[in-house]
Amino acid sequence: MGNSSQFYEEFKVNEESCISMLSISIAPTFAQEYKMKFALYDGIIMGGYVDNEAFLNFTGPNKNATYKESKFILGMLPSLRFKEDKGTPKNAFVTPNLGVGITYSYKIWAIQMPFYYNAKTATDNGSWHIGFGMGLRLNEINKINRRED
Repeated sequence: MGNSSQFYEEFKVNEESCISMLSISIAPTFAQEYKMKFALYDGIIMGGYVDNEAFLNFTGPNKNATYKESKFILGMLPSLRFKEDKGTPKNAFVTPNLGVGITYSYKIWAIQMPFYYNAKTATDNGSWHIGFGMGLRLNEINKINRRED
């Protein structure tokens, strides 16, 4: 019985040292490939749909993480919203708006989940609406064009 507890203690020490060695050897690899930074503009243009409206937006100030050719972005979305107003008086068809959202891009393609707030009106309470968008990473398209020259 003394031998089994001694074996367990030795195994535990070896297991801990193996895990720590593994994490030390892997950490520099991820640290070199995974980058997190702040950006004022990211060169992504998106089109999409939210609350019976279309939108066109651009990634604004954000916090992003890059891993190889993928980019994860959480930030503000300066936008133009397109909606036909059926009431009277009619509002403009195109209105500027600021949203927040999560964007994922791979190479030149991007998908997005934006959140927009609709202000309170005489008939509706103010509320947040979630949408879906797809778009292009213009910076990556420029890189491809430069490589071809």
